[in-house]
Amino acid sequence: MDQSLHPGASPHLPSFITAPGQTDVLMVVMAVILVLAILGFGTVFFRLHTLPERMAHKGKKLQFEIVAVLGLLALFTHIHLFWVAGLLLALIDIPDFGGSLSRIAGSTEKLAGFGPGQGAVELPEEADHGHGHHEPHAPPPAPTPKPAPAPARKELTHA
Repeated sequence: MDQSLHPGASPHLPSFITAPGQTDVLMVVMAVILVLAILGFGTVFFRLHTLPERMAHKGKKLQFEIVAVLGLLALFTHIHLFWVAGLLLALIDIPDFGGSLSRIAGSTEKLAGFGPGQGAVELPEEADHGHGHHEPHAPPPAPTPKPAPAPARKELTHA
């Protein structure tokens, strides 16, 4: 190898310089380190990205689905505000109003004399509330006239 060196080169070569036709060990080691670093960075990134979703799932929060959707929006749109909003929603404990309202409805039904679940009012089919095409409704019936009040008697006074 000494014969192929340039006359101005140092006689001592570093260990990472390989002879022609040999395997470059430094390049192979650096390629393995690069692949492992990319995989490690991706794993850390996705673990951090799913942090709000995991927090909401672990806490059995009601807003878990909203947090998951916000996380996906942040991932695909690169708008970090969605991730921050999902993290805040995962940290906040929204109270369950459904349980209280159902107990109030059950107590009201009990006071009204209905059985459990029988106080639900069903709307007639014609009550469409502005969705779709309507046929004109018949005019409401005319109010029945009140009987004329009897003529008031004049009170007799002493004056």
